[in-house]
Amino acid sequence: MQYLLTNCQVYTSAEVLNDHAVLVQDQHIIALIPQAQLPVGVSQIDGRGLYLCPGLIDLQLYGGGGSAFGLAPSPAALAHLRSYTLRHGTTSFLPTVPTNAPAIVDRAVSAIQQALPVMPGLLGLHLEGPYINPEKRGVHPTEFIEVPTPSGVHDLLQRSKGVLRFLTVAPEVLGPDALAVLRASSVILSVGHSNASYEQGMEAFAQGFTAATHLFNAMSPLGSRAPGLVGAIYDDAAVCASIVADGRHCAYASVRISKRVLGERLFLISDATAASAQGAYYFQPQEDYFVAADGKLAGSGLTLLQAVRNCVQHVRLPLAESLRMASLYPARVLGLHHQLGRVAPGYQADLCLFDAAFNVHATVLRGQLDWHIAPE
Repeated sequence: MQYLLTNCQVYTSAEVLNDHAVLVQDQHIIALIPQAQLPVGVSQIDGRGLYLCPGLIDLQLYGGGGSAFGLAPSPAALAHLRSYTLRHGTTSFLPTVPTNAPAIVDRAVSAIQQALPVMPGLLGLHLEGPYINPEKRGVHPTEFIEVPTPSGVHDLLQRSKGVLRFLTVAPEVLGPDALAVLRASSVILSVGHSNASYEQGMEAFAQGFTAATHLFNAMSPLGSRAPGLVGAIYDDAAVCASIVADGRHCAYASVRISKRVLGERLFLISDATAASAQGAYYFQPQEDYFVAADGKLAGSGLTLLQAVRNCVQHVRLPLAESLRMASLYPARVLGLHHQLGRVAPGYQADLCLFDAAFNVHATVLRGQLDWHIAPE
């Protein structure tokens, strides 16, 4: 299968191209070609004057569109989440399960194991817990928080082998032996739900933690005499941090300040969920977010493209950079930036077409284009 996507403004992650077409063959991008030099004999698909960017990559979401896979995992809930994310421009994603009973985690692992060979864009599993600090648990139930032991960590890794990609941990609860077990795995370690001091945070980054989960939320803050985990994230030269740009998890000014400090190390997540009235989590919808039964903030109602929109409209970042925060930078976190996050020859043909109001009109997943909004 070969076709040209024409008549669109292309945000490649490196530059913005007008009057260019994207040549797709099978699952990959073959070339970016000036409109005046298009080859004959290749079918053309009109991009309707839309913006075209790399498919978005969400490394933390529990659900959306009425189904919360992360709270009640099943193959059907995962399929629903895949459909929902594609409809909103996210081509690659890490379904996320918060601290919960081991049986719930096992159900999520099973559903993802079944889907990985047949669900393009599914990147694995993000576990947020169970090794978190109860003092920064947020809405995570205390009864499922575990003290990490080497044998317990080994068991978790074995149960989720081949599926677990990203693990949010409070580093201060880890002993050296449990940490050694985690470091011997290929799982990406992210600090989060943590009351770590600045010193503990810096030590964690020196010992193999490469990311931080939802900057500001559920972590020790930056203070004048106690820089906390936020200060350690700012001060380390390599750690990447996710942030929820919805104006509720943190102020837009905080996103802007953090962007100035962290630069390309700051990336977007949706932290999206859905209403839930079963199991350990009871989430209720508000205007554009969700709260637990006690009123605590429990997750967003964002799509990742809406987070991009908020960065443009409220944080006052350029569109090109906001798109990189939702595509190239999360791809780097997973070590996938040589195949995802750019519109460039040799890259996977995962693309998003959207309009000036940030409505997604179409997505391309592994070269397969699907229109979500019919032409007028």
